[in-house]
Amino acid sequence: MSDTIENLQGNWNYPTAVRFGVGKAAGIGEACRDLGMRNPLLVTDPGLAGLPMIADAVTSCEKAGLTCGVFSDIKPNPVGQNVDDGADAYKAGNHDGVIAFGGGSGLDAAKAIALLVGQTRPLFDFEDAGDNWTRVIEEGVAPIVAVPTTSGTGSEVGRASVITDEANHVKKIIFHPKMMPSIVVADPALTVGLPAHITAATGMDALSHNLEAYCSPFFHPMAEGIAVEGIRLVKEYLPAAVKDGNDLVARSQMMISSTMGATAFQRGLGGMHALAHPLGALYDAHHGLLNAILMPYVLIRNRSVIEDRMSRLAAYVGLENASFDGVLNWVLDLRQELKIPNDLGALNIDDAKADLVGRMATEDPSAGGNPIQLSADEYKDVFLKAVKGDLS
Repeated sequence: MSDTIENLQGNWNYPTAVRFGVGKAAGIGEACRDLGMRNPLLVTDPGLAGLPMIADAVTSCEKAGLTCGVFSDIKPNPVGQNVDDGADAYKAGNHDGVIAFGGGSGLDAAKAIALLVGQTRPLFDFEDAGDNWTRVIEEGVAPIVAVPTTSGTGSEVGRASVITDEANHVKKIIFHPKMMPSIVVADPALTVGLPAHITAATGMDALSHNLEAYCSPFFHPMAEGIAVEGIRLVKEYLPAAVKDGNDLVARSQMMISSTMGATAFQRGLGGMHALAHPLGALYDAHHGLLNAILMPYVLIRNRSVIEDRMSRLAAYVGLENASFDGVLNWVLDLRQELKIPNDLGALNIDDAKADLVGRMATEDPSAGGNPIQLSADEYKDVFLKAVKGDLS
């Protein structure tokens, strides 16, 4: 079957109910009504709040017989105060559900707000550590409809949010199974207005999720299978989506790859994210761009234990050189084509906090899924190579 926008439509459950295809955003109100909402709070970021797509979403709710409020006081890397403020807005407006609308920041903040509104503990008491998730008052978690506007984080099908603890300058993962949205409305047309450089960075984030899930040492055969197809979709469609933002087939396939990546990383993430999370907290840099820059340095560090599976991956995605070097060179060529910087220095990140970064990386939950358990000094070494652009 050839790829046409007509056949890139459908509804599926895996496990979230996904309503996918161009034009599906018109059904946001219906999705909310299907979950029993009468007065949802739409949570998004300030950059989207004034755009027609938000007004259209509110109109969709009104057509479904609902009222709808909007909350958009969210930073690009959302912080705990954003979540607290959103929960206050939810309660003040007597809302009964959340529409998580946006890229990673909007989706993560919205899911955390939906969790927090029915709790008696502060947000960071639910950090993904030990059995903290059991502290959640489950019946207090608001129902969620998720509407992604980028193709990168896949947060629309995730059970967690990454929120910055400003007091301690660290990104923390807030987790509970009920944070997974009940319905996803995935409309690739919402991504058409994304600038090329954001399309590139978010697309590389999708690649990092699929790639790290594929390399994870944990046993999850279904996730491994999803990841390799997610990687193939990036290879085939990310350059096209960056080159022509109006290419709805490419936009659709990248939105699918993004969702696949977040489904696959139930198997685990790894060193890219273990480093990207502290760097995002310390330098407020774009998460997808950090992963894109870090990617080859982490692959090289893990080479000794992932070489065989990289050969399998290379064969599956159709690389001429079916080896680790084939995958690495493809990543480097893709980054160059997408104008992704080769080193962290391009983001004004230097080596001044190298010891802190190394230590924070070992403490990040993503570190547990790296193929090699790295020490703080070893993460520091990877970070320094990425600062200098040293691919040796």
